[in-house]
Amino acid sequence: MQKIEKVRFAPSPTGYLHIGGARTALFNYLHAKKNGGKFLVRIEDTDLARSSKESEEVIIRDLHWLGITWDEGIEIGGESGPYRSMERLNLYDKFIKKLIDEGKAYYCYCTAEEIEAERKAQREKNELPRYTGKCRNLTPEQAKEYEKQGRKPVIRFRVPEGQKIIVHDKVRGDVEFESDGVGDFIIVKSDGAPVYNFAVTIDDHLMGITTVIRGEEHLSNTPRQILIYEALGFEVPKFAHVSLILGEDRSKMSKRHGSTHVDQYRNKGYLPEAIVNFLALLGWSPEGEEEIFTLDELERLFSLGRVTKNPAVFDIKKLNYINGRYIREIDINRVTDLAIPYFVNAGFMTEKEAKDNYSLVQRMVNATREKFDYLEQITEHVRVFFEDEIKPEDTQAEEVLKLEHVKDILLLFKGKVNAAQELTSDEVKVILKSIQKETGVKGKNLFMPVRVAISGQCHGADIYEVISILGKDKVAKRIDYTIENLP
Repeated sequence: MQKIEKVRFAPSPTGYLHIGGARTALFNYLHAKKNGGKFLVRIEDTDLARSSKESEEVIIRDLHWLGITWDEGIEIGGESGPYRSMERLNLYDKFIKKLIDEGKAYYCYCTAEEIEAERKAQREKNELPRYTGKCRNLTPEQAKEYEKQGRKPVIRFRVPEGQKIIVHDKVRGDVEFESDGVGDFIIVKSDGAPVYNFAVTIDDHLMGITTVIRGEEHLSNTPRQILIYEALGFEVPKFAHVSLILGEDRSKMSKRHGSTHVDQYRNKGYLPEAIVNFLALLGWSPEGEEEIFTLDELERLFSLGRVTKNPAVFDIKKLNYINGRYIREIDINRVTDLAIPYFVNAGFMTEKEAKDNYSLVQRMVNATREKFDYLEQITEHVRVFFEDEIKPEDTQAEEVLKLEHVKDILLLFKGKVNAAQELTSDEVKVILKSIQKETGVKGKNLFMPVRVAISGQCHGADIYEVISILGKDKVAKRIDYTIENLP
């Protein structure tokens, strides 16, 4: 009987959820959904010095925000728990004992200074630094002598010599390693904590993981893990190592390329569905030209067979384009709700004022949402509704106000605005048409002086709607201010 496909995401809680980690989680989730399998999330907290509960909570929060759910694991439990490595220590003991009893692992008493001296000597000979096996065949007497000296041993895996280790990778094809280049590696530290390569192997086996989908940076760990699988008689899972994410300069993505954590994009006002859509396209190529996909569509379309081994470039312009598409297409109530905190943070209004004037805020958002790609940008576009004194923002706007007919046009416009029964955007259009007929001034010569006087800009949101939202009093004040300060 064929096994149910089961995959996992196993972040280390040592910081925020990195964009690369989020993509790994997404690919695992999509693979499980596409194949009718299960997706598990567990926490790899073997790095005691850097792991924290706060980081774990942030990672889980951001996964939920992205809409990535799991069938088993941290928070929800399941048949394979517990789901934190350091809560599973007793489960590792029997496997450590088995490896030692069978001579496949041994106690190593070498000090950090001795190891570093060995590596320095190897580097000077242009050799690959690795453990030389000094403690491989210690006698009981030698071990006791080391213990008398107060040395606390680590446990090393005895790597077979002269073997080829082949990783059958669903993304990269077969990747071959020489066991002689690996060296006997540590599986348990001197404080008794298992190292990553050992814990992850045991956990994946006990949790029934059938395919390990993770970043390319883990490929070098895989031969060690395969050796442990084989030494313990475990079935080796399938592997899929996804390409690195590079910055636009094609170097590894880092802080100098901008935001690298999901948390940062959420705070800037990117939508979770846009982030998911964008992440899916980092290393996976759908059939056809379409680039906008819902999560449901991705669940149906995704396959590891279309994941490329070439590095994926994080193109912020593409992310902004995708996010902008979503902002303009989702329900206006949702955009408004998401935008209000940015209004408050900018000092435009309090939360209560936003709530009390919700329909007005909604109109401001609707009038400007064609102009911004993520919500943090909205403050620059809605500022026009809140400033008392509007000045030309650049030399182009200043030149518009130097036209000889500007004062007459503005006075005429102000008078007609004051006389209007209701200042709708359609009524503003009617007013401008009537001024055109009366003065013979038309096109930009008519439209731009009004736009600059009201907004200070030659470009921006729909000026008819801006004027309607501002209302008669504010429009009159801005025109008066502009006339008083004409160049």
